[in-house]
Amino acid sequence: MNKIASYAIYTACAACLLASAPAIAGSGYYLVSIYENEGEKTIDYKSWSSFVDNRPTSTVPELGLSYMPNKTWYTEIYASWFRRGAGSLANSAWAWQNDFLLTHGQYPVDVALHTNLNRNTDTSRGVDFEFGPAMQTEFGRVQVNANVFLERTYRTTPATSPQMKYQWQAKYRYHSGVELGLQGFGELGDWDNWSSKALQSHRAGPVLSGSFKLGDAASISQVIKYEASYVMGKLNARHASVFSMRMQYAF
Repeated sequence: MNKIASYAIYTACAACLLASAPAIAGSGYYLVSIYENEGEKTIDYKSWSSFVDNRPTSTVPELGLSYMPNKTWYTEIYASWFRRGAGSLANSAWAWQNDFLLTHGQYPVDVALHTNLNRNTDTSRGVDFEFGPAMQTEFGRVQVNANVFLERTYRTTPATSPQMKYQWQAKYRYHSGVELGLQGFGELGDWDNWSSKALQSHRAGPVLSGSFKLGDAASISQVIKYEASYVMGKLNARHASVFSMRMQYAF
């Protein structure tokens, strides 16, 4: 196969990946975790980059504002941008996430209802709505998360069926500044008729996270939170790896 043909095949595959990437951006790359911190507000920066055959194909930064007005309700509004290869950034979506904590430590497993409404700026891509349970438990210093979500796209022709997605994470909290673990993400296809194994997406890899107070006083409530992960596997039926990072300024 000559170089032109090889490049054409790679470009076509990358284009297929890029065309579908924004639709699974949020819960395809960032774990939805459960926590209770009434009154906390954050400035939230996130970014993920995908690599196909060890070549960078896309970068998606996100910037948001979140607030937890009470111990049950977490809400965040954020915007996403999209860059293909070395191209310029373009706004791709606006999203509104709302999570509702259903338990508060009285059971071995905490449960929250996660929802996310994603409006793509390209109107032909429709509006995505995602919902489902987010679960968290602890074994000493080990924290385990498991989430199962359904996502459906509206205002498109033909209509789409709800898609099933999952997330998981297990991390060891060495101390507040350093937490090490593994996390994974996947997309299975239609909720009532999963795609064949070859067409499903599954990714897993290491994650590093933690938080630091901005000052030594116990009364200081300003905190920097960070998270970085590198997962490998399949993304939209293509072998790929994804690096994601998140920084939050909480106050």
